[in-house]
Amino acid sequence: MLGARELWHLEFLGNELGSWTLALATFLVTFTALPLITRYISARRRRLLARGLPQISFAIDLTALLIERTSGAFLWAVAVWLGSRHLTFAPGIERWLTVVLVPLFWWQAALWAMAAVRYAIDARRQRSTAPDTLLKSSMEVIVFAAGIAIWATAGLLALANLGVQIAPLLAGLGVGGIALALAVQTVLADLLASLSIALDKPFGLGDFLSVDSFEGTVEHVGVKSTRLRSLSGEQIIISNGDILRARVRNFGRMRERRAVFQLGVDYDTPVAALAAIPRAVREIIEATPDTRFDRCHLLSCGERALQFEVVYFITNPDYNLYADAQQRINLRILERFRAMEVNFAAAVPKGVRLYNPLPPPEEAGGQQRLL
Repeated sequence: MLGARELWHLEFLGNELGSWTLALATFLVTFTALPLITRYISARRRRLLARGLPQISFAIDLTALLIERTSGAFLWAVAVWLGSRHLTFAPGIERWLTVVLVPLFWWQAALWAMAAVRYAIDARRQRSTAPDTLLKSSMEVIVFAAGIAIWATAGLLALANLGVQIAPLLAGLGVGGIALALAVQTVLADLLASLSIALDKPFGLGDFLSVDSFEGTVEHVGVKSTRLRSLSGEQIIISNGDILRARVRNFGRMRERRAVFQLGVDYDTPVAALAAIPRAVREIIEATPDTRFDRCHLLSCGERALQFEVVYFITNPDYNLYADAQQRINLRILERFRAMEVNFAAAVPKGVRLYNPLPPPEEAGGQQRLL
């Protein structure tokens, strides 16, 4: 009967039984300890976030997140690799282990990189004072572009570690990429345009845009197109490339709304009453909530009326508030003008011919000019 020493050095499948024992113990300890540590850190992080405690440092929180995103297949691969360090395998088996473990490592590295990108976007959103919709609309595009770069890099590095010559592969991909880019240049142009929108953020979800002759509220910013919901209810789909080439008016970024309107007053109005109109209009606008008076002037003497131009600002850019304020101002002006005995100039129906009450100087000595 063999003793313990002889059993320890007993050779089995090219390795001593003691080496197999150490390899198995390393595998079991690693495959048991690493998942337990991962679950503990993940649960601890979730409890801290749920309690709303003061935010921990960026590095610690990111490290805990990456540990939480570690897959069980990768932990199994790590345990196998550590256990195999105690053993010696034939070249064929060693090559087989490399083929299995290397892609698993780079696959996990890509998962960590994607998690870090999403974490960085979320951290940027939390620090931003701008509306949350701006980053929300661009996150999909940023994650898509980052995913292409990360997974492509991970695949190439895995092939390089497996001994594949990637230089000819890159050259072939370069030539094929040029041909593919020429074939799908419209799609690539829209993709690059979406990246420009995501990085520059000229608009976000919920913003009301005017793009050339189209107007609508932004519902979705995608990889290829942006979707607007028009005032009449239909959905307008515009490619991102067309949006960048167009002149876009973003009403969603308005801090306040500027309002301009004209008042046409009859020529028979006394000069004293005309001089009192700017002061009366100013009092009416300043008494209207959420408004800021700018000016009111008699700017022109038209053929049929004396034209006053009124300019004021609505401190809230909402259009409904502007319409309510303008209606209130109009009613107050009508009321005040009637009290001041100021008459508005009568509108002349189309096709009606009237005599000008004040003919031009060169015609003052002759017959009045027909309008």
